[in-house]
Amino acid sequence: MNAIIDLKDITKVYTRGTEQLRILNNISLTVTTGDFVAIVGPSGSGKSTLMNTIGLLDIPTSGSYLLDGVATEHMSDNQLAEFRNKKIGFIFQQFNLLPRLNAIENVELPMIYAGISKKVRREKAQEMLELLGMGTRGHHKPSELSGGQQQRVAIARALSISPSLLLADEPTGALDSKTGNEVLELMIKLNDQGNTIVLITHDNHIAENARRVISIRDGEIFKDERLRPLPSEPVPASAPVEVMS
Repeated sequence: MNAIIDLKDITKVYTRGTEQLRILNNISLTVTTGDFVAIVGPSGSGKSTLMNTIGLLDIPTSGSYLLDGVATEHMSDNQLAEFRNKKIGFIFQQFNLLPRLNAIENVELPMIYAGISKKVRREKAQEMLELLGMGTRGHHKPSELSGGQQQRVAIARALSISPSLLLADEPTGALDSKTGNEVLELMIKLNDQGNTIVLITHDNHIAENARRVISIRDGEIFKDERLRPLPSEPVPASAPVEVMS
C-alpha cells in the first residue's frame, strides 16, 4: 500500500526571546493508505504540534514531509492552503460549524474553496448528509442540532472533498460518553470502508479504537503499537461511505 503520510526527521523549534523551545525532536512517521492511527499523549507532549504539521497548518523547522507522495516543505502559504483543501478533511472537537449557515451550507464550504459549481456542491452536500444519516436535517442550523448531529455534519463536510486523509482532533471531546461512542463507531465504519484516519487524543481508551496507536512524549515517539492489522486488500485514498444509521 502507498504511504499517505511520510514524515522524516521532523523538528519544530520555537524561539522566545533568547530561549529556543524544541517541541518536536526528529520525528519520523509513515502512515499507510487505509490505516486508522491514533496519536496519543498528555498536554505538552507535542501531539498538537505534530497534528498541525500533518495538517499543513504549521511548517517544521527542519525535516521533510511527503503528503500523498508530494513534498510539502518548500510550498508557499497559498500552495499549502490549496493542497491542504484538496487532500485533508478536518474534524474538530468543537465542530467548527458556522452558526448562520444550515447543515447543507456548512458541508458545502470546502467545495466552495475548491471552486466546485453551486449545483454540484449542493447535490454532493445533500448526498453526504444522507450517507451520514442526516438527510432530513439539511436545512437545520447548528443551534437546532444535537452535539452528535453537529459532529456528523462536520464529518460530512470533511468527506465532501473526497480527501486522501481524515484528520480528527479530539472528535469526541465535546460530546457525552454515549454520543462520543457513536461517533467513534462511525469513524471505525468509515475506516473499514477505506478512509484513512489520523486521530489526535489524550485518552488511551479512545485511542484503542484505532488500528495503530502512536504515543508521543517530550516531542518524541516513544511507543508505536499495532492493535489491528491493515486492511487485507488495497483501498483507495478516500472510499465512498455507506449509509449510516
